[in-house]
Amino acid sequence: MNSNLPHETATAPGKAGSARAFPWALRALAAAALVLFAAGVVASALHFRADVAAFFRWTGLALFVPVAVQRRSLLVWTFFAMIAGAELGVDAPHFAVQTRFLGDIFLRLIRMIVAPLIFGGLVTGIAGHGELRGVGRVALKALIFFEVVTTLGIFLGAIAINLSGAGWGVALPAAAQAAAAPTHAPGWQDVVLNAFPENIAQAVAQNQVLQVAVFALLFGVALAMLPAPRRAPLVSVLQSLTDVMFRMTKIVMLMAPVAAGAALAYAVGSMGLLTLVPLAKLVGTYYAALGCFVLLVLTPILLLARIPVGRFCAAVGEPAAIGFATTTSEAALPLAMERMEEFGVPRWIVSFVIPTGYSFNMTGSSLYLSMAAIFAAQAAGMHLSVGEQLMMVFTLMLTSKGVAGVPRSVLVILMGTAASFHIPTTAIMLLLGVDTLLDMGRTAMNVIGNCMASAVVAQWEGELVKTGNEGPRDQGNETAGTWGTGS
Repeated sequence: MNSNLPHETATAPGKAGSARAFPWALRALAAAALVLFAAGVVASALHFRADVAAFFRWTGLALFVPVAVQRRSLLVWTFFAMIAGAELGVDAPHFAVQTRFLGDIFLRLIRMIVAPLIFGGLVTGIAGHGELRGVGRVALKALIFFEVVTTLGIFLGAIAINLSGAGWGVALPAAAQAAAAPTHAPGWQDVVLNAFPENIAQAVAQNQVLQVAVFALLFGVALAMLPAPRRAPLVSVLQSLTDVMFRMTKIVMLMAPVAAGAALAYAVGSMGLLTLVPLAKLVGTYYAALGCFVLLVLTPILLLARIPVGRFCAAVGEPAAIGFATTTSEAALPLAMERMEEFGVPRWIVSFVIPTGYSFNMTGSSLYLSMAAIFAAQAAGMHLSVGEQLMMVFTLMLTSKGVAGVPRSVLVILMGTAASFHIPTTAIMLLLGVDTLLDMGRTAMNVIGNCMASAVVAQWEGELVKTGNEGPRDQGNETAGTWGTGS
C-alpha cells in the first residue's frame, strides 16, 4: 500500500499542472482571437484593403472556435454565432440574406414546444400541489410588478431622449409621408376579451400564449377539484408530458446558436451597416437607457427582494441572449422557464408568471415607446412642453398595457399615440430603419423582466428555493453541466 503513495504523489502535480496550463492556453488563444478580430475592424475603419481586413476578422473567429468548444456554454456559442453572422452579413450579404430559413426553422420548433409546455407545467402545478389559493395572489403580484416596472421604464425613456436630443436635426424623407396609415391601439375591452380563448386549438395554432395559460389555469383548477383518486392518473400523464417537453427543449436549444447567427446575418445583410449611421445616436441613447434601467431599477428590486444578483444573471443570460439575437421573445420562452425553475422558482409559478408576462410585460418596450414618440416629435421639429410630454407618457402607460403579445404591438401603440399628438407618420416610419437593432435590446429586456417577475413573485410568496444551483428537477442539473453558463 505504501508503495503506491509515491506514485500518486508524483502523478498528482502533473495532472494539476496540465489542468492549470490548459485554461491558460485557452485564455491566450481567446486573447489572440480578440486582437486579430479587432485588427480587422480597425483595418476596415482605416480603409485598408477589404480582403486583408476580412482575413484578420475571420482568422480571429476561427481561433475562438476551440475556446467555445471547451466552454460548452450556450451563452458563449450564441454570442460567437451572432458575431460570425454579422461578419457574414458584411462580407457576403447576398448569401447571408438566404440564411434566414435557419432562424425560421428554430422559431417553428419553439412554437411547437410552447403550448404543451405551458399547459403541462401550469396544470400539474395547480392540480398536483393544490395551489388553488395561491393562484389569485400570484396573478395580482405579477400584474403589480409588471405595472410598476414598465411605468418606470416609460419615464426613464422620456428622460433619456430629452437629455440626448437624438431627434433634433434628423432629416425626414418626404416620400415616406404616405407610407402608413394611422393605427389605433385596441381598447381595454379588446385586451380583456383577447385573454380568453374561444377555441383552444385555434389559440395553440396562433400561438396565443396568454389564452393557452388561461385555459390551462381553468383546466388545472377544475382538475384539482376532483377527488384525488380520479385526478391522479391525468396528473401523472401531464407530469410526464411536461418532463418530455423540457427534454425536447434541450434538443431544440442545440440549434439556438445557429438560429442566432442566421438572424444577425440576415439583419446585417439586408440592411447594411451604413444605413444605420444617421440614427446611431438614437440607438446609443436607447442602449445607454437600458443600462441605466438595469442599474437604477432592476438591480435595486433584486436587492430589496433579497434575490442573489449573480445567480440570477447567470440563469437569465442564455434566454436573454437568444431573445436578443432572434428579436422574438417566444424563442426564449422554453429556456427561460427551464432556467428559472433551476434557479429555484416553483414550476407552477414559472408556468403562470412568465407566459402572463408575454401579454402584460413590456419592460424593454416601455423604454422604447416613450423614447421613440419623443424622438419622432423632435425629428418633426415639434417642441413639446413638459406638460405635453407628461400627457404623452400617461397615454403610453394606458395604451401599452395588455398588448405585448400582439405582433408589432409596439408600432401599433406608437402610431396611435403619435396620431393623438399630431406627430407626422413620416417621423415614425423613420424608426423602421433601425428597428431591428432596437428590437434586439427591448426583446432581451422583456425576457429579463419576465424571468425577474417570476423570481420576485416566488420570493414574495416565500416559495423561492435558495440551494445554489439545485432546482426542483433533476434534469436541470444535466443542462447546467452540458450547456450551462460556463462558470
